[in-house]
Amino acid sequence: MTIHYPKRKSNVKRARKFGFRARMRTSKGRRMLNRKRRLGRSVNVRDW
Repeated sequence: MTIHYPKRKSNVKRARKFGFRARMRTSKGRRMLNRKRRLGRSVNVRDW
């Protein structure tokens, strides 16, 4: 039997996938950011 380690989350990978610059890269991502800005949300703040 082997020991199972819990999933280690990488903040670098998370930022590249869900971060502000990843959102700005695509038109749908920019649309999403603009939608959140219209709601009055601060969109480029890390929250993890």
